[in-house]
Amino acid sequence: QVQLVESGGGLVQAGGSLRLSCAASGRTFSSVVMGWFRQAPGKEREFVAAISWSGSTTYYADSVKGRFTISRDNAKNTVYLQMNSLKPEDTAVYSCAAGPNSHNDYVVRRATRYNYWGQGTQVTVSS
Repeated sequence: QVQLVESGGGLVQAGGSLRLSCAASGRTFSSVVMGWFRQAPGKEREFVAAISWSGSTTYYADSVKGRFTISRDNAKNTVYLQMNSLKPEDTAVYSCAAGPNSHNDYVVRRATRYNYWGQGTQVTVSS
């Protein structure tokens, strides 16, 4: 079992920044791939970013590439999502997820790949 708790969401103006954190507890954190997904009202959940267990490989959705950075600190069992140059269309509930380690670009973008999910944190970007 892996328990995930997100924090760091909030209200920010367009162009601003936020850093989300996801604290994990339970089974070995360093052996899992971690991902961030988001879901806006009336829309399907979408992939945002993922990071391999070692942190050596990262993956991003085209919509956030160059603006968001995913990182992890295995000593602290925490994964981060630094979000810069935020846009109103980034408004959503952001959830972190953990799944079996993989370096397959297709696999890590699939929500069904992940076994454990946090409760989510709201990010609202005003125009």
